[in-house]
Amino acid sequence: MSDNTHLYVALSGMIPALVAMWLVDKLDSKRPEPLKLRVLVAVFGALSFIPALIIELVLQKFATHSVTPEWTYQGASFNAFVVAGAVEEACKIVVIYWVVWYRPEFDERMDGIVYACRAGLGFALVENVGYILMQPTLSGQIEVWMMRAFLAVPGHAMWTGMIGALAAQRRFDKRGLGVIGGYLLAVAFHGVYDASVFVREPLRLEGYDTLSKALAAVPILMTVLGFFVLRGLARHALVLDDRDAAVRAAASAQLIRA
Repeated sequence: MSDNTHLYVALSGMIPALVAMWLVDKLDSKRPEPLKLRVLVAVFGALSFIPALIIELVLQKFATHSVTPEWTYQGASFNAFVVAGAVEEACKIVVIYWVVWYRPEFDERMDGIVYACRAGLGFALVENVGYILMQPTLSGQIEVWMMRAFLAVPGHAMWTGMIGALAAQRRFDKRGLGVIGGYLLAVAFHGVYDASVFVREPLRLEGYDTLSKALAAVPILMTVLGFFVLRGLARHALVLDDRDAAVRAAASAQLIRA
């Protein structure tokens, strides 16, 4: 495979994230967010990959002295829940607070989901290209491309979207789990997803090949479950946002008649 082909296939790894951004925007088609802010959040979400990578490398270096190797159960769990889940979700949600949380455009519950999903997808875009680029063969690139397009990329959107949804719920309704609860929920989803992948190696080394292969179904199940959780949060947010919009419209009509 030529170097150019290798690079082009890797760069095509941006497509799933871009398509997912379009789908997320469609959810908010009644009162869409400004394109400039949507793009800005996605860009900073992509840039958040850099501090996440640095922190992860530091944690992994620390782990070599205090946590057993990654091919053990303890090491696999540490990498899944702490190195990947906790760090990446924290870096992505910081983007929301830094870029849009205090802007007047953030005026509805659904906005929390849209912006959070876009931050997650910006991160997933960069990560996806990196993972595909690391594959030495074309068949390996295609396999990773397909798996991540339907699992990891939407996963990043949904996990961070949960944080945005619950943070916005607390902001506008003064109830719910809020950003901390949303963060813990996202880390749990992200961690279980990654742990089911990472723990397959220690299982294989101990001779549990059947169980190791069976765990391949867990990322699919977690992605489907994440979809239904976020869909429920989005539907609830839209109902309340539509109600508030109707109240505002009625109040404006009254003022005009007066």
